[in-house]
Amino acid sequence: MAPGRGRLRSLAVLLAVFACGGSAAAAPSPAVGGGVSAALSNLTTLSRWAYPERAAAAHVTPSARSRVVGHLSFLTPDGQAEPYLALRSYRLGGSSWILVPLPGRPNGRTGWVQASALGELHVTHEHLRVDRERFEATLYEGSRAIWSAAIGVGRPSLPTPAGHFYVLEKLTAVEAPLYGNFALGTSAYAPTLSEWPGGGVVGIHGTNEPQLIPGRPSHGCVRVPNAQMARLWHLVKVGTPLEIV
Repeated sequence: MAPGRGRLRSLAVLLAVFACGGSAAAAPSPAVGGGVSAALSNLTTLSRWAYPERAAAAHVTPSARSRVVGHLSFLTPDGQAEPYLALRSYRLGGSSWILVPLPGRPNGRTGWVQASALGELHVTHEHLRVDRERFEATLYEGSRAIWSAAIGVGRPSLPTPAGHFYVLEKLTAVEAPLYGNFALGTSAYAPTLSEWPGGGVVGIHGTNEPQLIPGRPSHGCVRVPNAQMARLWHLVKVGTPLEIV
């Protein structure tokens, strides 16, 4: 089922907010005067991502003189190469910057890094949508659904967070039956706890309790029946945007 026009309009608004720091009330201007800014990802039908070339500082605006809000990391909490979505670009003279999400608590943080700090930009036309009310996850290629499954999400006291995130890593042979054989690490962090090893990261993974799906059985992660999780793992790519509603 193709996403509706209303949802696409709301995604455009959310991207504009996300690209300015995650808060409409306190969003810093992406421009420092006279430069050219352009969207690199719309988080649905066309998105770009890259691996870091160095552990560069991320700034609140595209200027080396602005406040540092974080740093690029080479590895995820599970020791995999860490990708970064490229949300917007900004160019002024010979200086080029890219706005990226900064995974971690609180969710929604972003920062501007020098374009030279990122490697080749990869393109994806996919996005994964998790609907917590319908207990359903859907993978889209462009506007076409190519995978869907019933899911389990966080219980009311330990909710799966809503927002725009992305797939950080693909994992196999997870050493715990409750995670199944396939799992995805995401850039989302649970507000309090998570079932994910090491704490905090919202994972999408299989389960040893399929009878609890659909429902709200987890500590914040997204549970998928093992057979459907195996299909998703083979279809989805690192860097794919993730929308949790």
